[in-house]
Amino acid sequence: MANHTQAERFRGADLSRVSDRARRTLGDDVMILHTRTVRDGGVPMVEVLAAPSFALDHVRSRLEPRPLPAALRKADGRPFCIALVGPTGAGKTTTAAKLAVRRGMFGAARCGLLTIDTYRVGGMEQLATYAELADVPFEVVYDAREVDGAMKRLSLNCDVIIIDTPGRSPASAELTERWRSLLDTIGPDEVHLVLPASLRADLAVDIGRAYSTSRTHCGATHLLISKLDEVPRERGVTDMALSLEMPTRWVTDGQDVPADLKPGVQRLLRSWGLPADAEADWMPA
Repeated sequence: MANHTQAERFRGADLSRVSDRARRTLGDDVMILHTRTVRDGGVPMVEVLAAPSFALDHVRSRLEPRPLPAALRKADGRPFCIALVGPTGAGKTTTAAKLAVRRGMFGAARCGLLTIDTYRVGGMEQLATYAELADVPFEVVYDAREVDGAMKRLSLNCDVIIIDTPGRSPASAELTERWRSLLDTIGPDEVHLVLPASLRADLAVDIGRAYSTSRTHCGATHLLISKLDEVPRERGVTDMALSLEMPTRWVTDGQDVPADLKPGVQRLLRSWGLPADAEADWMPA
């Protein structure tokens, strides 16, 4: 964390004195991120974690995604396409359902679902069930020849298309190339790399590098952290997001569809005890 926020820890017997020391070291605009009582050799001490405000602004700027366009449907009639990629078990299919079926998720824009995950048993059926219950248009694509027809059908009624992809390891070259070729044919506007919060930081960086270095349209543009409810403390998740250097539009924190979906930056900042704006207007009740 210190590498990203220039935060420092201060210890002392009295909170006010420790806070004054932090201000003298980091400036009058210092922000106190966290305080706790600790024991040093059996002696109770107060520990303060603090950082200068400019460092926090830097953190926010690295996490904040660009706003979605006001008009999601393009001038040529093409819907705005958001693809979810990532390893097996990351929660892509459930997240795709959350994005597509939540009423008002993208304002007045209507969502559709498209899957190219024809490998996993039950994946298509799961999305099809959510789509039917929420009256969301749904298409399945098996090969590149079917992309044009599926996109045309979805474009009739949809302004946004959420695309689910297979959960394959970047090392699975042949199968990965097949679905990446399909995704490249679709040409998504945003590609969100879905990673579980419990993933080791070094593995997250390796996977992020593998998914973001693609020379095609399917190179990851955003990070989407899933399963925040499965980690006891969320502070390390923000470190992971900063290490991957991708904007984070959304996070998920449970299996409930569509409820367990939250704005990314606000949640990550709060996990550090940092001030965050009120949840964005797009998050309907």
